[in-house]
Amino acid sequence: MNEQRQTIQRRHWRKARTRARIGSRAARPRLSIFRSNQAIYAQIVDASGKVLAAADSLKTKAKTKTEAARQVGENIAKLAITAGITEVVFDRGAYQYHGRVRALADAVREQGLSF
Repeated sequence: MNEQRQTIQRRHWRKARTRARIGSRAARPRLSIFRSNQAIYAQIVDASGKVLAAADSLKTKAKTKTEAARQVGENIAKLAITAGITEVVFDRGAYQYHGRVRALADAVREQGLSF
């Protein structure tokens, strides 16, 4: 197996492992994160797969990616609270809880969303 394919396979395994741990809490919607090299995206998805709220860092004017992640966290939390959602399950996917992912999660918590 070549190196790139193996890296992708490991990422899928990590994501599946995280999703399996989250599965038992299906009563609450999940806050799903996607991180690219340039942007970060956050969605609140219910158990049936319907997107309830979404935010991204594509049009933010932040100077660093961490600041952009913090702004996305604030935006998604405001959207969730206006939609009547107060509790979510944090789905970090295959990403470590560090850096941009952590900044987004901290901003969400500061705005009043609990997980």
